[in-house]
Amino acid sequence: MSILIETEREGALRQRITLDDINDLYADVSANAGGEGGVPDPHDYFDMSLGSCKALTVMMYARRKEMPLNGVSVRVTRDASREREGHYRLDVSIALIGELSAQARERLHEIADQCPIHKLMTGASIEINTETHLS
Repeated sequence: MSILIETEREGALRQRITLDDINDLYADVSANAGGEGGVPDPHDYFDMSLGSCKALTVMMYARRKEMPLNGVSVRVTRDASREREGHYRLDVSIALIGELSAQARERLHEIADQCPIHKLMTGASIEINTETHLS
């Protein structure tokens, strides 16, 4: 998979994000930081990836195990007040919608913490190589 990020308009901060066969997404910073706002910023995408991964992981597990889970609602709350100190906190609240036993709810809660993005954010060593080239 390749992700292409390009400045939307000359002189603008807003970026167009293109992923293979997916409709374009956009990223910007808030108007207070000099952007146009109105679209997610990079931190939002980071946080959204965790919430959506947990939702999808729980739904897929429940489907595979034929649990009566009708849906989920995931709320991710960010505390970036100490980000410059290397501490970034995400609180996640998951509502499980359906006629589930207490045991099933407990299992789905455990499964949510096993989503690939949670594991990546909390346990992986990530290597990033950046190069600059002329366009």
